[in-house]
Amino acid sequence: MVSTDRLLAFAAMSFLLIVIPGPSVLFVIGRALAQGRRAALTTVVGNTLGAYALVVAVAFGVGAVVERSVLVYTGLKLAGAAYLVYLGVKAVRQRGSFQAVFAGEGSAHGSLRTLWEGFAVGVANPKTMIFFAAVLPQFVDRDRGHVAVQMLLLGLIFNAIAVVSDSVWGLVASTTRDWFARSPQRLALVGGAGGLTMIGLGVTVAVTGRKD
Repeated sequence: MVSTDRLLAFAAMSFLLIVIPGPSVLFVIGRALAQGRRAALTTVVGNTLGAYALVVAVAFGVGAVVERSVLVYTGLKLAGAAYLVYLGVKAVRQRGSFQAVFAGEGSAHGSLRTLWEGFAVGVANPKTMIFFAAVLPQFVDRDRGHVAVQMLLLGLIFNAIAVVSDSVWGLVASTTRDWFARSPQRLALVGGAGGLTMIGLGVTVAVTGRKD
């Protein structure tokens, strides 16, 4: 199994990566502004499941293919970026409906749909994808065997840290959202801000990352 010093080193590196806002964090913030605390936390769960799917992929060899293939990497990155832009545009177009949601006249997205959208963003997150593919194998002690199990354990550590960090971001953002909700004139801004956040995030994901 993975030694204690390797676990601690990986946890420290994971923390540094996670606390810096990336695609998943910004998506959680956008959801918190647009739909509130419950949607934000559901998105966190979806993101975590998506990230762990990447861990499983790396553990069983897919990560190496993604890391070496420009075509596969670019395809996944652009698909994730396009999905974020789509969700952002949709949120901006529907921003006028937020007053009805707050007043109980409408309903936000169902939990399963929100969970799925979080999962899709988490599994298409290029930052996490490359981190797992390039860094995760370095902390595995191949002499101890059970390489896949070691990777799955390291992935659990990463995701445990991510759940705590992303939840804090979501709760803080949802508190800001509640402040906006006290004034009917601010409600349209909530949906617009959340949507623009996701659009900007999608564009950022599309133009950044590996160029070779």
